[in-house]
Amino acid sequence: MNAIPSLLLLRGLTSLTNAPAEGDRGATQEIEARQITIDGQLLQVAIRHGSGSGPPLLLFNGIGANWELAKPFLEALTSTTAIIFDVPGVGGSPRPLLPYRPSTLARLGAGLVAELGYAEIDVAGVSWGGGIAQQFAHQYPKLCRRLVLAATAPGFTMVPASPMVLWKMATPRRYTDKGYMKRIAADIYGGAFRDDPSLIGRHAVAMHGARNLGYLYQLLAMSGWTSLPWLWSLPQQTLVLMGRDDPLVPPVNGHILAGLIPNAEFRMIEDGHLFIVTRPVETAVLIEAFLADASRRVEPSSPLSRMANWVRGLVSTFGGRPDVQAQREGRNR
Repeated sequence: MNAIPSLLLLRGLTSLTNAPAEGDRGATQEIEARQITIDGQLLQVAIRHGSGSGPPLLLFNGIGANWELAKPFLEALTSTTAIIFDVPGVGGSPRPLLPYRPSTLARLGAGLVAELGYAEIDVAGVSWGGGIAQQFAHQYPKLCRRLVLAATAPGFTMVPASPMVLWKMATPRRYTDKGYMKRIAADIYGGAFRDDPSLIGRHAVAMHGARNLGYLYQLLAMSGWTSLPWLWSLPQQTLVLMGRDDPLVPPVNGHILAGLIPNAEFRMIEDGHLFIVTRPVETAVLIEAFLADASRRVEPSSPLSRMANWVRGLVSTFGGRPDVQAQREGRNR
């Protein structure tokens, strides 16, 4: 069974490390929540209204996570309009009759964007949602301007977590058993959860919304899915963010993504799998700077040359030789 391990964002924990205090990042923008039907599927949608003029950011959340759990990051944004929705079977979105694939969620996301009246967007995905974000960028290259991938991997071809960590993520028990969550949080999330035990209690209290069958559908959606064959073809400028102490998605997966996507850069964050929650301001600053940088240009190249670079990246990544992206990371420090 494949599962890009989850990012389970916390609900309204503005007291977490680096959480934005009032006035720190400007006035908090309104977050509007409503239900919208796309292709016959009712979706619980939240929109964080920003003051900027750039494209909105469509965010794909982690496994089992309802939209409210993304509030720390959403509130840390300064000017970006952000859109997020509960995937079917999670939070406020009813479960569909049948399981779905990443392409289905990408289609729902594109339909939602069209319904809201946008012709161009930026896309971000976290952990499990990072796979959906990759699929969206591949499926709708003209709609997706830039891509942000956080704590994620290229599907079942990822370098996996340890069997012990994967076993603890196989069921949604941590959602329903708070004591169990407190016992395993440091092991599966790493980073700040190792250093500050109080975060575990607040995290456990905030977790809700996962349903057994909805969770299973999310696991099934990614079974057998990989982006590896077509990463070379992604035209978007891409930012890859990874936590240095991430037990769920080892950072090498970020190097693989950034090494194989033609116009990608890699940034390491000194935290664990949940850095977008424990360091929402730092993460928001990096992402908004990337999205707003007008000097970035997609390097023109032919499909043949991009595929050749992809092959070289594969050889470099899996052949044990230092890859180009690792050198980029050193220059970005």
